[in-house]
Amino acid sequence: MSVAAFFHLSRPYAVAEIAALTGATIRDAAEPAAPPVITGVAPLAAGHHGDLCFFFSARYAEALAACRATACFLRPRHAHLLPGRIIGLLVDDPQLAMTRAASALFPEALRPGSLFRGGGVAPGAHVHPEARLEPGVTVDPGAVIGPGAEIGTGTVIGPQAVIGPDVRIGRNCAIGAQVSVICALIGDRVIIHPGARLGQDGFGYARGEKGWLKTPQLGRVIVQDDVEIGANTTIDRGATRDTIIGEGSKIDNLVQIGHNVVIGRFCAIVAQTGVAGSCEIGDYVALGGQSAIGGHLKIGEGAAIAAKSGVMRDVPPGARLGGAPARPLRRFLRGAALLDRLARRGATDAE
Repeated sequence: MSVAAFFHLSRPYAVAEIAALTGATIRDAAEPAAPPVITGVAPLAAGHHGDLCFFFSARYAEALAACRATACFLRPRHAHLLPGRIIGLLVDDPQLAMTRAASALFPEALRPGSLFRGGGVAPGAHVHPEARLEPGVTVDPGAVIGPGAEIGTGTVIGPQAVIGPDVRIGRNCAIGAQVSVICALIGDRVIIHPGARLGQDGFGYARGEKGWLKTPQLGRVIVQDDVEIGANTTIDRGATRDTIIGEGSKIDNLVQIGHNVVIGRFCAIVAQTGVAGSCEIGDYVALGGQSAIGGHLKIGEGAAIAAKSGVMRDVPPGARLGGAPARPLRRFLRGAALLDRLARRGATDAE
């Protein structure tokens, strides 16, 4: 898989280096089939000489038994399942260790780079004379950067991206192809994937005698450091206050964030979630895929909302909710199990 070409190996790593990088304890192979050098990563079923894999569940024991990789991360309690030909890297969290190792092996895959594989401002890019770019900014062909925009060193602006007037983008950011950013302040090390839209006006209208009157949206979008925003996600600017995405939060593809929303630090929001205007979401909150958060609600710190849930009331800190309307997760699961039993009983009676 990793040999196919889109992402290039930074350099070969000795197994001992991988162990030092991840804090793993090495269990040497009894029957080593290849020199202990790592040149790629692969799933268990496709691992071959030079590859690094990880194993986290006994249900994949069959795939592990057939694996031909050089080394494998796994928990100490699973060490007895490891074939003698594979070097064991014993860790408490194999997936986390694999993430750290793969990041060292293939650092280019961590964020979008220049699709033109260039440096500086490419031919065909349009940078306004009043824009200010620090040295080391890369701008791909077709990108448009408006007057007064400021972009920090190490940032890559992808092809046909649009950066509006007076926008601020920090250092070492990656702005993907066809992204539009207006009325926004972006921190450092932010990744925005292709097609995302930041800073367009929110859905604000007042009912008038002859229909809906558009309410001016005068706020901004503020994205703090180390945020990642998925492809085709939209984040509306605020109406009278700012829309804020907190430090380290990760937003998946196809998410809608309404105007005036405040999202705390280190949140995770999964695809197709919608957050209505003026919500306040605390730190470390997780929103499952296709969940919906009603307007003007408060979601407490550390809360978790299950996929496809509809939240209509404030959520206390640490709560676990599911269902539509959302309710405590255990109650939701018990209700679903009861309905399933009743449905099966009804089917049996009908027979």
